[in-house]
Amino acid sequence: MDSLAGMYECKADSKGRILLPVGLKKQIEEFKKGLILKRSIFNQCLEIHTLDKWGKTMKEINNLNRFIKENNDFIRLFTSGVRLVKSDKMSRIQIPKDLINFASINKDVILAAVGDIIEIWDKKQYEILIKNQSVNFSNMAESVMGKINRNDEK
Repeated sequence: MDSLAGMYECKADSKGRILLPVGLKKQIEEFKKGLILKRSIFNQCLEIHTLDKWGKTMKEINNLNRFIKENNDFIRLFTSGVRLVKSDKMSRIQIPKDLINFASINKDVILAAVGDIIEIWDKKQYEILIKNQSVNFSNMAESVMGKINRNDEK
């Protein structure tokens, strides 16, 4: 799985369970093996990683020198709250209370495919982020993507 696509509106039940949409399940081949659920580094949301992707990420993390305090602190914070989640028979995943609180998740939830991960957002928080007028997306797109020379790809 190189890249996922789609944004899905879902509901979290009173126990913190979210039904994974069929559109996402079809894109994730490793779905039945389990998924990794973790806090986002930069946003107040959660991230879902496949076990394969997580394994590659942790391989990089495990190469850090643990005798450097900053590396050790980073590893601890990066892996804080990480959970292996498996879906139940109804294709729901359980989000633990501490992660629900971190992401301020209420009943209405957005599952947004972002590259090779899925972000889980409280719907109101997601809409605020997307409608943020302080970010000029066209300037950002030019700054980030405009530096790529398409002729170098040949």
